[in-house]
Amino acid sequence: MKRYEALAHKMAESIASGQLRPGDRVQSVREASRSHGVSPSTVFEAYYLLEARGLIEARPRSGYFVSHAATKQAEPDASAPHADGRQVEVSELVFQVLGHAKNRTMAPLGSAFPSPTLFPLPKLALSLGKALRRLDPWRTVEDLSPGSAALRRQIGLRYLAMSCGVDTEELVITNGAMEALNLCLEAVTKPGDLVAVESPTFYAALQALERRGLRAVEVATHPRTGVDVNALASVLERHPVKACWFMPNFQNPLGSLMPDSAKQNLVELLAKHQVPLIEDDVYGELYFGSQKPKPAKAWDRDGLVMHCSSFSKTLAPGYRVGWTAAGRFTQDVARRKLMSSLAAPLPSQEGLNEYLQHGGYDRHLRQLRAKLAKQRHVALRGIAKCFPAGTRVTQPEGGYFVWVELPKSVDALELHRLALSHDISLAPGHLFSADHRYEHHVRINFGHPDDGKFEAALKTVGAIAKALV
Repeated sequence: MKRYEALAHKMAESIASGQLRPGDRVQSVREASRSHGVSPSTVFEAYYLLEARGLIEARPRSGYFVSHAATKQAEPDASAPHADGRQVEVSELVFQVLGHAKNRTMAPLGSAFPSPTLFPLPKLALSLGKALRRLDPWRTVEDLSPGSAALRRQIGLRYLAMSCGVDTEELVITNGAMEALNLCLEAVTKPGDLVAVESPTFYAALQALERRGLRAVEVATHPRTGVDVNALASVLERHPVKACWFMPNFQNPLGSLMPDSAKQNLVELLAKHQVPLIEDDVYGELYFGSQKPKPAKAWDRDGLVMHCSSFSKTLAPGYRVGWTAAGRFTQDVARRKLMSSLAAPLPSQEGLNEYLQHGGYDRHLRQLRAKLAKQRHVALRGIAKCFPAGTRVTQPEGGYFVWVELPKSVDALELHRLALSHDISLAPGHLFSADHRYEHHVRINFGHPDDGKFEAALKTVGAIAKALV
């Protein structure tokens, strides 16, 4: 454990024990540096980590204080799904519920996307223009799948910065992460096969299984630490699982983050059983702590991890540029890409390559993470203040979702229906499981910072939920 992590852990224990209570002022950076015998930079790192966990909050010109959201609500329990394979039928419900999220007049608590105002779209347009003015017309023919060599080099450099050795020849550019994930799924399964998913899991994963005629087996998942590797081991011993589709970093809908040791154990377990991992890592750049979490791919020595990501959640929504580092399955995935849609749009690829080289991507990411971390505090404070007693909520350290467990008397679909009458969308928990088990849960998107509309919507949803108790 690093020094700043040890300091943060010590302070977190003081908060959990009640020694530091909500609203209490914590030591200034100078005071903490002197009393704990560490550098001011170490204290800053510790405080930033505690902020990311929602335990403390900074007040302008006043210092740091214990957050009122820090101790008021417990997190949901680890899930305990049925360990049997199930046919998947969620698409109709997904279409019914989430069609409302496209209406810009609604408060988009149920949206799967962050606010488009968070992204440097004018700068991207300039980068796109520069790239197109230099584009060799023959590139439109030459750069079919696996995609632009220049963009793949830029992506490869970002893997290298994570100490995750991925050869650019392993990368296939796709039309967003969903195409990457679907191509990987097609490469390692056939209709009727069994695929392991988290419980709860992202509804798009369930839709992908449904479309391909696959069955799902759900694996117990902790709201803070993600997939229970021991539970997965039991599933693998009992069932002929052909692939796993997991999100180790800031899982949707939980926001959970698997520790490095758990990721390593996961990869080693799957290597033992020779089961491929389709790793959905679209939120990995949206961390609130001091270091970007590594993907499970970093521990892959057998080419079984098919790492998938995109720029849609971090930089360029609507450009539809994603990729996969598909390991031993790269050639198969590239051919499937050619057979399905030939290539991702070259102008988008070249515009992103130009921006990654000259546009300040990491500076943008720092600003984006700061805005999302601040908005997460707003969400947790609003839920603590306005939702009914007994509500439980996750405390994500990245991404832009919180998973809310409501009292048993509150039906999430009814809450969703009533919220719509107030121009508020929600994502009810029924969407996130093959057996619709999360009847009293909702996923809330906090990635839309604005002029108070978000807080007002939380207050309204809380009042509706209290009326349903």
